[in-house]
Amino acid sequence: MTPSHDVVLVGGGGAGLRAAIAIAETNPRLDVAVVSKVYPMRSHTVSAEGGAAGVIAPDDSLDAHAYDTISGGDWLCDQDAVEAFVTEAPQELLRLDHWGCPWSREADGRIAVRPFGGMTKMRTWFAADKTGFHMLHTLFQTSLKFRSVVRYDEWFVTRLLIDDGSVQGVVAIDLKSGRIEAITARAVILCTGGTGKVFPFTTNAAIKNGDGMALAYRAGAPLKDMEFVQYHPTGLPFTGILITEAARAEGGYLINKDGFRYLQDYNLGQPQPQPVLRTMELGPRDRLSQAFMKELDKGRTIEAEYGHVVHLDLRHLGAKKINAKIPFVRELCLKYQNLDPITDLIPVRPVVHYMMGGVHTDLNGATPLPGLYAAGEVACVSINGANRLGSNSLPELLVFGSRAGRAAAEYASRGRDVNPSVLAQAKDEAHRLEHVLLNTRGRERIADLREAMQKTMEQSAGIYRSGASLENGVGQLRGLQDRYADISVQDQSRTFNTERVAALELAFMLDVAEAILGSALRREESRGAHQRTDFPKRDDERFLAHSLTYRSADGSSRVEYLPVTLTRWPPAERVYGEAAPHGGPHHVAGRKVSSGTAI
Repeated sequence: MTPSHDVVLVGGGGAGLRAAIAIAETNPRLDVAVVSKVYPMRSHTVSAEGGAAGVIAPDDSLDAHAYDTISGGDWLCDQDAVEAFVTEAPQELLRLDHWGCPWSREADGRIAVRPFGGMTKMRTWFAADKTGFHMLHTLFQTSLKFRSVVRYDEWFVTRLLIDDGSVQGVVAIDLKSGRIEAITARAVILCTGGTGKVFPFTTNAAIKNGDGMALAYRAGAPLKDMEFVQYHPTGLPFTGILITEAARAEGGYLINKDGFRYLQDYNLGQPQPQPVLRTMELGPRDRLSQAFMKELDKGRTIEAEYGHVVHLDLRHLGAKKINAKIPFVRELCLKYQNLDPITDLIPVRPVVHYMMGGVHTDLNGATPLPGLYAAGEVACVSINGANRLGSNSLPELLVFGSRAGRAAAEYASRGRDVNPSVLAQAKDEAHRLEHVLLNTRGRERIADLREAMQKTMEQSAGIYRSGASLENGVGQLRGLQDRYADISVQDQSRTFNTERVAALELAFMLDVAEAILGSALRREESRGAHQRTDFPKRDDERFLAHSLTYRSADGSSRVEYLPVTLTRWPPAERVYGEAAPHGGPHHVAGRKVSSGTAI
């Protein structure tokens, strides 16, 4: 008998679990399924370290958080979504506190906050430097009390089922047995995270392959703002493991081969006795990553075994502070670099970290396809615009996971029953998986194609891009898509057939890579994380708009544009290294509207 539920969630990380809880609380009579490629506690949310932003300090304000987010996103954020986000973020973080999340606290019991890059106020809640770990534990444990929530752990979704334009379930593989099942539902929520593995050097886990983005894209939903790929400035060489921004928030320095704090050369402020918000190492991630590339061009980086690096210096913080505030940073350095940040410099380099783009949704997570919702990194609301500020992603999981859960619950409560005809699509998908993919005996190795794709993406759509590099990347990617038709899957087993999963993931990544390159090629400006050497200025007249990439029936793609929603903050120049605007939106509205500049 075909499994059937009222709502199916694809992904069991922070957004998925928060959505499941919201559904159960909105309508306890609804049957909710969480279908996850990995056991939920192995979802990538667990790796988030630094913290979660939410206004709580008496000298902070919702308007200040909104302005920091909008200016940090280079005015590509939808401002109505940002206002909803900053309002609900503290509520969600306090709710997690009531559910048992062990936030770090001050001596008087107040929740502690730390500074974070691009923020004008200290508003980042944290649990030492394992914030995502503790948040995910709290959400998972809370979800267990709802009997209406059932889990399909280690099931991999390969297709959305659609009837008359409405999403009515999924097709998934039970990885333990190899069994292929249709799981029908009145509504589906995608919570599968990002797609960092499209690039060769990333902080993302091996499971971050853009599955949810590709599922929606193939079903007809547009992908929004896919050209904006965030590089985090401090990844460990070779592994790509993240050294959290919290290390710089606690006072760490970035220095070049001469021991010079080079960020002062890039309009990011001057060295101060204490960390100063929005300056130097607490500037936004896109500017810091771009500064690294400029140092590389000037010959001021250090050539190491796995490429050029600079150093992160924490030695002056002392053992007591490092062990109390960022103990996991020390643990990572000891285990993966065989060095101790108490006494040694840490080699770091920019590394792909986060996708600002994703499945196009409204404020409640609804996509243009009825019955399909998305939340978290897989989605683009958009609150992150052209560059996400550090510590905004974890509360985004909570705010929009909750919103998507409530909206899907309301839709499923009044929605029509599943049409049995969708099961014919499930049979077609099972045939593809069983007789086409599993019995493939082509000449192309999955690993070779994946490596070629990653190399293409790094060379054509890295921190700096050009029309020529992107055109070249589009051509190479088309060749790889043609070669994919001739792949070889040698493993014929059914239990945990990781080769078959890798083949399916590669197909998803090729689709997502196509959307990234296509949208980047058409955006002829530099904004945030999208830096075009042939178009070095921001162009609000032509490109104050979201890109929407659609997949055509013949497999090609097209890009359309949607205006950015502006409410109270008109576009202005992004300013760092000096005092940020004060006085709220009325002051900001008086600022001169001008084009941004790229460093």
